Amino acid sequence: MKVTVNEVDQHKVTLHIEVPAKEAAKGAEAACKNLAGRVNIPGFRKGKAPRMVLESFLGKDAVKEEIFEAVASKAYNDALKEQNIVPVTEPDVKRIADEKGADVVFEATVTKKPEVMLGEYKGIKAAKEEVSVTEEDIAKELVNLQKNHSRLAPAPEGAKIGKGDFAVIDFKGSVDGVPFEGGEGKAYPLEIGSGSFIPGFEEQLIGLCAGDSKDVKVTFPEEYFQKDLAGKEAVFAVTVQDIKRSELPPVDADFAELVGKFKSVDELKEDVRKRLERSARFKVTEAFNNEVLKQAIGNASVDIPDVMVEQKIDQMVEEFSLKLEAQNMNLNEYLQHVKQSMDEFRARYKDNAEENVKMDLILEKIAKEEKIEVNDTDLQAEIFMMAQNFGADPKEVYKIILKERRVPMLIQSVGRKKAAGFILSNAVDTNAKEEKAAEEPAEKEEASEA
Repeated sequence: MKVTVNEVDQHKVTLHIEVPAKEAAKGAEAACKNLAGRVNIPGFRKGKAPRMVLESFLGKDAVKEEIFEAVASKAYNDALKEQNIVPVTEPDVKRIADEKGADVVFEATVTKKPEVMLGEYKGIKAAKEEVSVTEEDIAKELVNLQKNHSRLAPAPEGAKIGKGDFAVIDFKGSVDGVPFEGGEGKAYPLEIGSGSFIPGFEEQLIGLCAGDSKDVKVTFPEEYFQKDLAGKEAVFAVTVQDIKRSELPPVDADFAELVGKFKSVDELKEDVRKRLERSARFKVTEAFNNEVLKQAIGNASVDIPDVMVEQKIDQMVEEFSLKLEAQNMNLNEYLQHVKQSMDEFRARYKDNAEENVKMDLILEKIAKEEKIEVNDTDLQAEIFMMAQNFGADPKEVYKIILKERRVPMLIQSVGRKKAAGFILSNAVDTNAKEEKAAEEPAEKEEASEA
């Protein structure tokens, strides 16, 4: 087989492929045998009908097309391996010659995966912030716990509605004096300041007392989900039935027992401290890792074909669409709601998609350079984690991956993660280095004294 590569542009190449007649004949024979095994021809067992019979039964053009597809497909894949080309698009095939008994000649134009020029990715330096939890942090978290275990109690007689209060109200809304569907409620507990009602509604209740009535005038937002109300002025006749306020339980032994069966307030505080420290360490480590990876990616260079960015946007849009479907919505309804065209919606993802593609390419290159391998244990761990995220059985996830032929994609994904892990394991925390340097004089002094 003879292969000639012609560059169309920076990313696109045309493979001129010539398959010798002898090799093409073998491919034709295999293709006919495969085709004969898929059709029922009277008088012949499956897979045994010769080409002449197939042409008579199915038509010469159909058999010729089947043979070309088989021969060209094998030759194309062999050519990619020979030329070390990884395609990112399906080939645009131009048939040049495919007569019986002669060479099969064709051209395949394809966009190839771009070359990555790696920069420094070992020994990346970044500063990991020191983790510290103050008494003030603990006090704030205790207040949060108190709020989580608070209860509503009637406000004192004559109290006026203020921010944070729960106003128990009856309301009836109308537009141009006509009541509208969904605009009426009885004994509704509205938290003032929550922003759960139409903008401007809650603020107009501040200062009212239980038993007071008031006409609250508001304007529905232009993007309101009920189109017949969007942008219109409305009047709500509101009556305050009651005012309730949140009461926080005291932080005492009973509270410690209620929150987590702690024996004392000190034990509760110690648990809070540990949780805050764990959370802070996670955030600090995450920030450190992000900075290291950002530097490693920034040190490399790659010119990404537009088609790869568009493919990534396709993937992001599909994921967003699936999330909407889980909420009983679809993408078209969402676009109408936010008043965006599909092109405008896709444009939102462009920068992020480009960054993701660049990171994927660079991590794949590093995995190759460092000869990072993905074994069965790695894949099993990834499948298990995917199953946990989706709340599914790992065996079912594996079946789906096999059915959709996504094993190569899974291997690439795990390889990229391991490459990222390699970068992070070789990173240098400059703060840790400074601490060690500061400790050395003290160690030397102790040694001299000894």
